[in-house]
Amino acid sequence: MKRQEEQFNEMIVSSRSLSYYEGKKFKTLLPQILAAILAASFNIVYGISLAYSAILIPQLEEEAKNNNTDAIQVTESDNSLIASVLVIVVPIGAIVGGFIMDYMGRLNIIKLAAIPSCIGWVLIALAYNVPMLIAGRVLTGIAAAWGTGPAIVYMTEIARPDMRGSLISTAPAFVSLGTVLVYLKGWVMHWRLVAWLCIAYSIVPAFLIMLIPESPPWLVSKGRVKQAKAALEWINKYQPQPEFRTETFAEMQLASLQKEHMLKLQEQARSSGNSVKRKFKMFLQPTAYKPLLILAGLFFFQQFSGTYITLFYAVSFFEDVGTNINPYLASIFLGAVRFAMSIVNTGLMKRYMRRSLLTWSALGMAACMGISGLFTTWIRNGTTNQSWVPVLMLVIYVVTSMVGLLSIPWTIAAELFPIEIRGVSHAIVYSIANFLMFAALQSYYKLTRFFGGSAGLQYFFAVISLGGLIYSYVVLPETHRKKLSEIEEYFKTHTTYLSVKAEEKKMKSHKKPIVINPQLIQDDYLKKDDEQTEKMLQDKV
Repeated sequence: MKRQEEQFNEMIVSSRSLSYYEGKKFKTLLPQILAAILAASFNIVYGISLAYSAILIPQLEEEAKNNNTDAIQVTESDNSLIASVLVIVVPIGAIVGGFIMDYMGRLNIIKLAAIPSCIGWVLIALAYNVPMLIAGRVLTGIAAAWGTGPAIVYMTEIARPDMRGSLISTAPAFVSLGTVLVYLKGWVMHWRLVAWLCIAYSIVPAFLIMLIPESPPWLVSKGRVKQAKAALEWINKYQPQPEFRTETFAEMQLASLQKEHMLKLQEQARSSGNSVKRKFKMFLQPTAYKPLLILAGLFFFQQFSGTYITLFYAVSFFEDVGTNINPYLASIFLGAVRFAMSIVNTGLMKRYMRRSLLTWSALGMAACMGISGLFTTWIRNGTTNQSWVPVLMLVIYVVTSMVGLLSIPWTIAAELFPIEIRGVSHAIVYSIANFLMFAALQSYYKLTRFFGGSAGLQYFFAVISLGGLIYSYVVLPETHRKKLSEIEEYFKTHTTYLSVKAEEKKMKSHKKPIVINPQLIQDDYLKKDDEQTEKMLQDKV
């Protein structure tokens, strides 16, 4: 009897998920946190690359105006291309990097990213014409794709499920930190010296990630089981010994990864013949083309509401507003706000609905840009000397944009698609977003002239923000606390979120109250009781 009880307990224990054995103390998370921070460190370089045009373009224009001997002559079209060329090469670099990452590993490609990054910054630092600047920006864009995407994949694969979102949030936080650093350096340093210093920022992450192990799932997929076990033992260094088990937690996790890998190989063997054709057909289904169209529209409103224009042209934008505050100092403060909000936003995304955050974000952005545009007009006309108001409004604009319209489209891009085509769909959406960013950055000077100056441009941003509010309210589904299967089912029957509300309202109006008859319940209970009594008597006989 005792032996049977022990066997029964062993069966129960063996059927429990790995999460049951995970230690819940903070100490057990330390290796994962360290690995996430070091893997995401290259995002600082990406943030510097994004915001570098904000300090480069004003200094180039100032040098040309002062007729410096080594000044590079630039036009408005040159400035637009210098600012935007980085984002147009990121999708290409991401696709190429995806193949390299699967072949070389998640961390090795981050090390490799240091090569084009260093060459790119050297070209920029030594540049004596516009083509050299653009070539340098192209190389730093490729490096950004190779150094950031694999880090997200790595963190996803090593993180504990309940900590995955928090660890991944270190990446955008480091991007924001990079923007603050470049604004700060641009305030006190020449753009060439900043470029030389960026070489160090590119090399350091390559050495730091040597301190952490490669992704265990990738190692298992390549048959490197011994290295995978060592990596898991490092990641789970402080995990306690599981009760009623002879294996360590790392060994249990290794067995689980091997089993998952075998199942994937069997599935690939069954569907290898028609996998491409099947995926292509899936894009013709509403579960694929509906979210693709919705996200394309959402990214349009994100880009043309000024979210990234104010990042890439920060110093020039503050100068055009007409404020007396030092534009470099204002840009530094703006970057610091972005950095702080990228941390705060992690908590907001866990607690509040996506649609609510987007609605309040777009409304706040529209209000801030409208007020800023109004005061910019008054400052230009001499009606007021309150030049601090546009700066304050732009700071609040950044805060509200980080809450929703800037961050949420990137967050939900993977949630809306079926798992079979999620990777391909995410790459397509990522490319669309970058192409729209390129178009928005290219149009900065043209839009400024078309709307009659900075004030008119800010009114345009306000209108687009309101458009984003209406668009997201009408078509964007709610994904917060929703299962991926529920999101997929939504697109099969709905195109707009308003139809869901209408359907819920109709169901409530037609819902009839349930009347309970006690007599029927009693009769049913007595009937079942009689049947059980009769069965017991038969068993005894």
